[in-house]
Order: sequence, then structure tokens, then C-alpha cells
Amino acid sequence: MKYSLKLLALVAALAVLPFLLRSPFLTHIGVMTGLYTALALSMNLMLRIGQISFAHGAFMGLGAYGSALLVMRLGLPFPVAFFGAALGVTLLAWLVGLVFLRIRGVYFVLLTFAFGEIIVLTFVEWVSLFGGSSGLAGVPRPVLFGQQIQGRNGFYLLALALAVFAYSSVRAIYRSELGAVITSLDENEALTQSLGIDSRRYRLATFCFSAFLVGMSGAVYGHYLTLVTPEDYGFWVPVHLVVINVIGGMAHPVGSVLGALLLVPLPELLRDAKQYQVLLYGILLIVFLLFMPDGLYGMFKRFRRAREAVK
Repeated sequence: MKYSLKLLALVAALAVLPFLLRSPFLTHIGVMTGLYTALALSMNLMLRIGQISFAHGAFMGLGAYGSALLVMRLGLPFPVAFFGAALGVTLLAWLVGLVFLRIRGVYFVLLTFAFGEIIVLTFVEWVSLFGGSSGLAGVPRPVLFGQQIQGRNGFYLLALALAVFAYSSVRAIYRSELGAVITSLDENEALTQSLGIDSRRYRLATFCFSAFLVGMSGAVYGHYLTLVTPEDYGFWVPVHLVVINVIGGMAHPVGSVLGALLLVPLPELLRDAKQYQVLLYGILLIVFLLFMPDGLYGMFKRFRRAREAVK
């Protein structure tokens, strides 16, 4: 536990850097890192129950489009649109989860992939509502406590608050009785069911809360960019989230944070060499799977144990 706190203290120190250096570029990376930390933690929940959801890109898009449309078309205030979009995504996750979570493994992956592609295709084809391939432009900036968030610093605080909420929630779940149950679903579901526990209900609750985090992240993402387009919410979003968790370490929520800190800045730093981004992801994934299967968090834990053994 003390070791995790040290890592979090390091992350907190890094979180202050955008304010100290006052770099717009660094603040932008901070915003994206905060959002993808929350998204990676949502995927970590799914990985904890032994499932990979390829619907997360679609859920993120629904959160972005939902919040934008509620503000632009209905004139609702941002907090109402933000939570309304996230709750709408959660409701949809509950409806599809009743069917999808009856199966596991590669079939669940394929079902969620197909579902995600249908949602993205709907964004493209339903031009009157979603704007087609061009998406929705001119998404208004959020207004909180009577003040409109204009600059990157305000969005950074918002993304940071979302990341802290996601981390605190996921960590609290894992430390509770609920966490013990959902962990057992992947390790020995038959034993869990023999104790009279309805495993499907716990899987559904995990899927829904995971979608809630994704919906909130998507809503902030859409208002930050002021543009919501279908291409931002396709196949590569869940792939990116899985890679973040693998490289950061899936055994602890801190791993999702570490993975996001390492991987999210890469697309921004390699923007002029976009063709090499996927190649770099592949190399990193191969290296970590072969030599550091427990990710960065596992590597730091082994380093700590080695130091303690020397002492």
C-alpha cells in the first residue's frame, strides 16, 4: 500500500507541471492524459472480470454526441447534459449487457466490436442528427458555476477531477467486497456461483459502471475539442485502452495511470510521424508482453522487492 502511495505522489507531482511550466502544449497533453486515464480505468474494470469490451469507443462517442446535442439542440446546462449523456450511455450498456454478457471470451469481443461499428455507422448515416462524416462543429464550451471554461487550464482541472474520480471509484471497488466478487469471476466463476452469487448481475453492474466512466470522458472530450466526429470513436479507442492497461499493469489501478502517462503523450509527440505511431505501439506491446508481462507497475514492484532484499 505504501508503495502505491509513493507512485501516486509521483503522479501528483507530474500533474502540477502544466501549471508550473505554463506551456499550452503540455497542458493539452495533460487534458488528454486525464481523459484517457479515466477511460483506461474503465477498461481495467472489464479486464478484471475477464472481458474485453470493444464497445468502449462507441460509448465514448455516445457520451460526446449526447452531451453536445443536449446543449446545442435542447439548450440544457452543461452539468445536466454531462450527467444526462453519461447516464444515457449507462442505460444503453445495461440493455445490451443483458444480452452480451450471457457469453464470454472471443464471442463477447466480437459482439461488442459489431455493436461499436453499428453505432459509428449510425453517426455517419444519420446526418440530420449527428452531422454525418463531418460531425458536429461548434460544440459550446462548458459553463460551470456561472463561468465558461475557455482556456486549457480549466479543461485540465476538469479532466484531472474526472481522472481522480475514476481512480478513487475503481480503487474503492477493488478494496470492497464487490471487488473480491468481480475478481473471482475471472479466476473461478464456478466457485463463485457455488456460493450463491449471481455472477451475471455483478458482470452487468461492472459493465454499466465502466460505461458510465466512458460516457463522462466522452462528454468532456467533445466539449474540449468543440468538434465531434465519428472517426474519433472507432475500433482503435478500445485497442488503445487495452494497450495502456497491458503496458501500465492490469493488476492495480495505478497501472492504468502509469500506462496513460507513458502512452497518451506519444501521438502528440509523434504527430509529424503519424505512420510510425502504430509501429511504436506494436513494438512496446511485444516488449512488455515478452519481458514485462506485469507492466510498469509490476516492474516497479519487483524493483522495490529487490531493493528490500539487498537491505
